[in-house]
Amino acid sequence: MTSVLYDAPGPRAKRRNVILSVVFIAALAIVLWWVYRTMDEKGQLDWALWKPFTESEAWTTYLLPGLADTLKAAALSMVIALPLGAILGIARMSDHKWVRVPASVVVEFFRAIPVLLLMLFANEFFARSTDVTSADRPLYAVVTGLVLYNASVLAEVVRAGILSLPKGQGEAAQAIGLRKSQIMSNILLPQAVTVMLPAIVSQLVVIVKDTALGGVMLGFTELLNSRGTLAANYANVVPSFIVVAVIFIVLNFLLTSFASWLEGRLRRSKRGTGAVLGAEDVDDLNAAEVGGTFGTGADK
Repeated sequence: MTSVLYDAPGPRAKRRNVILSVVFIAALAIVLWWVYRTMDEKGQLDWALWKPFTESEAWTTYLLPGLADTLKAAALSMVIALPLGAILGIARMSDHKWVRVPASVVVEFFRAIPVLLLMLFANEFFARSTDVTSADRPLYAVVTGLVLYNASVLAEVVRAGILSLPKGQGEAAQAIGLRKSQIMSNILLPQAVTVMLPAIVSQLVVIVKDTALGGVMLGFTELLNSRGTLAANYANVVPSFIVVAVIFIVLNFLLTSFASWLEGRLRRSKRGTGAVLGAEDVDDLNAAEVGGTFGTGADK
């Protein structure tokens, strides 16, 4: 079957694709076998190293509290960064220069600074200029750094999503007398949400993963930091890394799966009913149209 983007592969292309697939699967199997043999030779597959993960103490004392802090920092950052990014993105499209220029400066400035550097600056700011306790300071610094950086990135996502819509949408709304705020809130933003959703979800996944930076540099007790304490107690460094990696994979997979479901639902809600009119329906519509035309003429 031919699509808009590409032609259907022919017999030679199909054979080539099959050969490449077989070669890739074979290479992947070889790599996995090499990893397994290496870990086995180094004793990393010994049951003694994996046994702590079958007991509740490793989870209730280390992993689950660390996961809770990761989710707390990520959730706070998402809740603040999403609306702030939307506001900055819309402000960059303002007709007023006094709104557009400061918003553009803020977005370009914080988007250019590494998120780890923002966390470090925030940590020093809270330590020297506020009364935030040392116990809460890492959380505040991590959330501040994530919000400043990701809000700037999300602002560009929002702006690009709105600009990707046909210009006729806004022009038609202006023609019927709607204000720009009404056009943005009632016409452009609802349509742009579906376009922006994949990029927004990708950025939310980045937020979840970047919480680990606070554990490395600021001592924030998130999942990766808690893994270090667990590995020090049970002497299972490599297995602990693998378990934490699996937790992150599952967490981000759930997030992307929910976003895919939500995107599909939004797209379905914007489609037409797809109902097919029968001959009687068409005749009724034509009769009504003709009657309306004659009635209009008679009124005149």
